[in-house]
Amino acid sequence: MTHTSKPDTGGKPDDSKPLPPDDLAPRLYEVFAVLGPLYRRVSRKVELNEPIEGLSIGVRAVLDLLRAQGPLTVPQMGRAQALSRQFVQRMVNEAAAHGLVEAVANPAHQRSSLIRLTDDGRTAIDAVITRESALLKRVGGDLTDADVERCVRVLTRMLEVFEDVDVN
Repeated sequence: MTHTSKPDTGGKPDDSKPLPPDDLAPRLYEVFAVLGPLYRRVSRKVELNEPIEGLSIGVRAVLDLLRAQGPLTVPQMGRAQALSRQFVQRMVNEAAAHGLVEAVANPAHQRSSLIRLTDDGRTAIDAVITRESALLKRVGGDLTDADVERCVRVLTRMLEVFEDVDVN
């Protein structure tokens, strides 16, 4: 007969097991409690730097999405960002007025043009990403790749729960 003992966790809960829903919910509220202020601070920082690049937070979000995913329709951008199609259209119009995006024919749908970055748009969003990356490098500390992977996993799971929320 073999005897296996549980590892001593020093009285702490075993963090290798999934939390039951009644324990998970309050922990996820802790995530919201940090995420809200973080989002607002990042938004304010982008808005403070608006005179540098001339990008509002909404236009910045459109440019960043197009940078990451390539040309998209306005409805596709709205779904990807959980924003109304009308709001995204206003941001696209603002970006187009500054020469940052352009509409091109969509082979899949004649009435819904694809929106893509112009060279000026790519230059603008690349400058924003470079400046933000310099700020993010200051986070430092003892964070590991596994920590970031877990954080992304948790936030992705939370996002999936709210995916059905109608934004239009």
